[in-house]
Amino acid sequence: MRRFLWLVLIHSFLLGGCAMPLSQNEIQQAAKYDRRSLDAIASDKDIEQSALEELYSDKDLTAQSYITVNAYNGTVLMTGEVANEALKNKALDIVRVIRHVKMVRDNLTIASPSDSVSREDDEQLNQRVKTALTQIYTLPDFNSAMIKVVTENSVVYLMGLVSREEGKVVVNVTRLQAGVKQIVTVFEYLD
Repeated sequence: MRRFLWLVLIHSFLLGGCAMPLSQNEIQQAAKYDRRSLDAIASDKDIEQSALEELYSDKDLTAQSYITVNAYNGTVLMTGEVANEALKNKALDIVRVIRHVKMVRDNLTIASPSDSVSREDDEQLNQRVKTALTQIYTLPDFNSAMIKVVTENSVVYLMGLVSREEGKVVVNVTRLQAGVKQIVTVFEYLD
């Protein structure tokens, strides 16, 4: 049980609080520049929290994987490493049945869990991309807070409700950041 709690705390820290429930005030602040409804934002946080609780209550997954779960408008992005195909399928099956999940994007790899150095490098790259997105001034009504950025193994995943033009600009700005190995878009297009 102590190991489970420790892993939940680590994930909470690494995911920037994704495993922690948000207050109504925090949800309203998050929605300031977000195109999702308040209910969708709260639902996405619930999905993330439920997924992490379910995944890390399974001792085989806990011992042999490192999985991150990010939800945006009901679409769940799963990234990280699992030891084998059976554990990968188990993790996907667990998340698919969580309430309000519309779709699961499987970006899990069969590999040993990444180490803390790799995760730290990913977090630094993630911050560089987020900072670069704040410098986009050419798009009307665009705010970088509209884009959820997730980085795993130098692959940058971009989530959000965007126009095609916004998506194109965000991808181009991301592509210019040093260390980006690949860009995967998980956008919902408004046009």
